[in-house]
Amino acid sequence: MSSGQGGFALYYVLIIVAVAGSLIGMRQPIGAMLKMGLAWVAIFGVGFLIFSFRGEFAGLGQRLKAEAFGSSVTEGTTLRIPIGDDGHFHVDATVNGHPVRFMIDSGASVTTISRASAQASDVRLDGRRTFVETAAGPSSAIQSSVDKLQVGSITRDDFPVDVNEHDDMNLLGMNFLSTLTGWRVEGTFLVLQP
Repeated sequence: MSSGQGGFALYYVLIIVAVAGSLIGMRQPIGAMLKMGLAWVAIFGVGFLIFSFRGEFAGLGQRLKAEAFGSSVTEGTTLRIPIGDDGHFHVDATVNGHPVRFMIDSGASVTTISRASAQASDVRLDGRRTFVETAAGPSSAIQSSVDKLQVGSITRDDFPVDVNEHDDMNLLGMNFLSTLTGWRVEGTFLVLQP
């Protein structure tokens, strides 16, 4: 037994002596003392379990919050995004420091922001015009880039985007997802690993 283990053993012995002394001092019948003793063992056992699994309980709290409010959960550097009521994954991000809500779309080749989001985020609109295929058909877009795109703990600098002039949808596309070390769907969560 190491000196660290000896200190813990002494601590546990002191707790047992204190609880036993208080039970004996109450001068209760043996059956009542045994019930109280078992109650104290249960109380210490629950306390020990809560202390031992405190990290998991913190993660559980974040997941409950995500389910209740639809917000993403950061676990270390990993970002877990709950599925929305519409069946898509949505995430709050910042573009050049301005808040922008994106729908994550693995079918979109390039991350696309609306003209209104681009103007609000100081994104340049003097890039080359191009035509892109969207779910609603062909559309015109302006090729541009953002100085800084931040999604949870994941940051990308000088990141290429298209600015859609005819749609208010902001899409986080494959050019973002392909920069990650991994992304996958786990149940009702999209997991992004930087």
